[in-house]
Amino acid sequence: MSVADRARDALARLVDASATERILISSAALVLSVLIGAVLVLVAGRMTTCSPSEAVYYFGTGFCYDPVVVFDRLFLGALGDPFSGGWSPDGQFAVTLRETTLLVFTGLSVALAFRAGIFNIGTQGQMVVGALATALGVLWASAFVSGVVGTVVLIPFGILVGATFGGLYGAVPGVLKAYADANEVITTIMLNFIATGVALYLVSGVFKDPDSAANQTVPLADFAQFPAVLFGARQNFSLVALAFGLIAIAALYYVLEHTAFGYDVRTSGVQPEAAEYGGVDAKRTIVASLTLSGALGGIAGAMYVMMVLGTFQTGIPAYGFDGITVSILAGNNPLGVGVAALLFGVLKSGTTVVQFATDVPPQLVGVLRGLIILFVAMPEFFRLLAKGLPGAGSKPEAVATDGGTVTENGGGADE
Repeated sequence: MSVADRARDALARLVDASATERILISSAALVLSVLIGAVLVLVAGRMTTCSPSEAVYYFGTGFCYDPVVVFDRLFLGALGDPFSGGWSPDGQFAVTLRETTLLVFTGLSVALAFRAGIFNIGTQGQMVVGALATALGVLWASAFVSGVVGTVVLIPFGILVGATFGGLYGAVPGVLKAYADANEVITTIMLNFIATGVALYLVSGVFKDPDSAANQTVPLADFAQFPAVLFGARQNFSLVALAFGLIAIAALYYVLEHTAFGYDVRTSGVQPEAAEYGGVDAKRTIVASLTLSGALGGIAGAMYVMMVLGTFQTGIPAYGFDGITVSILAGNNPLGVGVAALLFGVLKSGTTVVQFATDVPPQLVGVLRGLIILFVAMPEFFRLLAKGLPGAGSKPEAVATDGGTVTENGGGADE
């Protein structure tokens, strides 16, 4: 058997891997990345200088960096040291959950588009638009309500505003792709720049807070922000926001797996030609998928404004681009997005802990984080890539002309 045949067989097995097998593969990749990262830490520790009292010794040799401490801070430090005694939900654990919450929505945004066979690289721009619209909309609505009633009214209102404007912005590349055959990768990337530039222009001018030197809107009232539950008010995290994220995961999973729209999305992503033959309106599915994807990105922006900053400020971190990695880690499965977002949130939060708790250079910490993400993501990336190769894995299901699936004996079956 040739090398090419063996590679094709390996890809075929990867495509057909069960959920348990994929979890085991990802776990093994995580362990391997930690082992390789430990070697890199030791090598870097030999290339720098430190006093004998500061060195750690492995194999009878002194090293300036201790990989055990580095990975302890990277993972357990991000969770607030749960085994150290006197653990509190405040502090770094809150930071980890905050990052996870935002990444859930950007990961779901990308995953939905990818399931439809659309490469939405514009979640970052949709998040910016949703964040700015939320800040302005909630500021306007705050004049009519206050107190507990204001919180109950304004939080859903802010999420709705963010979803609406993020969805409208996501619909733009959808319409361009469906009716002008424009490449969605190019249009979504360009729309990211447009969103950032227009937001900067508006916030530095007509909507600028006159009492602040930063380019930001007027801060939201306390009652217009997510309430802190079990966590301190200064942690910029709310369990209510995380609950919205869990609801979004369950809702998107149900939509994709148990509704006619989800069937259209899935078949369009796997077999677009067969889907059209089976009665799926490809253009409508493209526009609807990118609109819903943009809405999820807009909700991430609403969360960032009403949970983290309490205002809209230019320079929103690249959560939209991180969502691409989260989606790939999850295999574009909404249920997997929650786990992938938590892992990515731990790595982002733990990176800060390592930089403050050790002398390891931040560049090396970034390499370790990237190494972990790369190793965990690559098996799933190759699996998704192999789905598009002829002869790799099981044959995708055929589509009947009545919108159902074709059974093995050729008869039609409902989805």
